[in-house]
Amino acid sequence: MTTTSLTGVRNFRDVGGLPAADGRVVRTGRLFRSGHLARATAGDVAALAALDLRLIVDLRGTADLTIDRADVPVPGAAHLSLSLTDPAQGARLYRLLREGDLATLRAELGDGGAEARMVTAYRNRVLDRTEQLGRLLVTLAEPGGLPALLHCSAGKDRAGWAIVIVLLALGVPQEAILADYLLSNDPTQAYRFTRSDGTVPEPGSELWTLLRPIFEARPAYLAAAFDAVRTRWGGPEAYLREGLGLTPARRTTLRELLLTEG
Repeated sequence: MTTTSLTGVRNFRDVGGLPAADGRVVRTGRLFRSGHLARATAGDVAALAALDLRLIVDLRGTADLTIDRADVPVPGAAHLSLSLTDPAQGARLYRLLREGDLATLRAELGDGGAEARMVTAYRNRVLDRTEQLGRLLVTLAEPGGLPALLHCSAGKDRAGWAIVIVLLALGVPQEAILADYLLSNDPTQAYRFTRSDGTVPEPGSELWTLLRPIFEARPAYLAAAFDAVRTRWGGPEAYLREGLGLTPARRTTLRELLLTEG
């Protein structure tokens, strides 16, 4: 996997290089993931344009867009909004994180509450967003769908699962998928979260400790998503085929476009 140094875009990386089906690897320069582009600098935009991006998929919801604003346009790239967030749930969580006092946050997020919220969100994303995720696979396989950048706010949860389904379609083993997912915990790439009063939670503080599970990529979260896949469809193959409508022909196309000899 390769990275490009960006100033205003967090958690950006090329997922190329991951091992895939039949001894092949994911092609570099074709599929990227990141946090939002709302604060992309002119230099960032130039660097992204140099990647010859043809599609940018914004997986955020209305609450994210209200707080972080829309993406800065990248020349040459079409923009697709494909929300993987329930609007009501997204707005409620943002209010809690940005405006909740310590007592409220203790009650809502303490004693495992934050982790439980994340586990539920990952499960619900699998079960409730099949239409959007299926459309994503269709779009990537169409002319002009690649090279593509998939992003949400922090680039770890919604973008994380969107990347997972593409990698599953390419035959990337789950251990490699998990390793890529956990790269989002690089502290230099973490989402810059600011409270509504303009303050940033101080590392080690009670506020930071309460919020930390929301802003980390954890194996248990991805495990919860895969558990939902197994419970509902029996496994990833049936999920791709029946849940997301991935046809054999479209899967072959994705592999031809995104894989190369190892």
